[in-house]
Amino acid sequence: MTVLDLFRLENRIAVVTGGAQGIGFEIVRALQEAGAQVIIADRNCDIGQAAAETLGVAFEKLDVTHPGSVADLARRIHTQHGRVDVLVNNAGIVYNLPAEETPDEDWIRVQEVNVNGVFWCCREFGKIMLAARKGSIVNTASMSGLISNHPQPQAGYNASKAAVINLTRSLAGEWASRGVRVNAVAPGYTATSLTKKAVDIPEWYDVWLKETPMGRMAEPQEIAPAVLYLASDASSFVTGHALVVDGGYTAW
Repeated sequence: MTVLDLFRLENRIAVVTGGAQGIGFEIVRALQEAGAQVIIADRNCDIGQAAAETLGVAFEKLDVTHPGSVADLARRIHTQHGRVDVLVNNAGIVYNLPAEETPDEDWIRVQEVNVNGVFWCCREFGKIMLAARKGSIVNTASMSGLISNHPQPQAGYNASKAAVINLTRSLAGEWASRGVRVNAVAPGYTATSLTKKAVDIPEWYDVWLKETPMGRMAEPQEIAPAVLYLASDASSFVTGHALVVDGGYTAW
């Protein structure tokens, strides 16, 4: 077996939440190109089905904030395929609001999607992996879980991604001896729908570029290889880690 063989995912079932667009779409593409049979799980049926058709993968509708729906999907996929080898928790949202002006429902919604949704998926798909005594979970965190972004206000998002990183570490510690690895990828500013609005706000965008040593935003396809590494046997001795892919932002 060569080093490159360690990145291959033939005969493995992978589930990617929020895989219909942006970083998630490129993650699905990368896992599929590595040989995995991939299932996009997304709440947006139109975009999800279009992405699945484009990539030649399966699609399942899923709102990660509903634990019962997550449990149902995990059981259905397990029944159909007999296994789940890789889970990528990529679904996420952000609101850029001053903390003192943040409505209760906006704060709760961010935590429901970004934290609770990650836990529900880890719990339900993790049960399948634990029973099989093997599996790899990759959670999409953010450099925002390690630093406080500025100049844009986003306390809720930052708090949620910090929670994802420590949830990742906690599950990794619980499940390592039972064959399941849990890691996170922590992207920096990436050109997706979540950041598109800010590109048109010079007082935000100019600061982002100035404070990123590489002087630019990432493209979604630059995040996906990090997820592939953590999902594959190439990272067989890595668990509880948050792999930062931020163009050097946190180095300063």
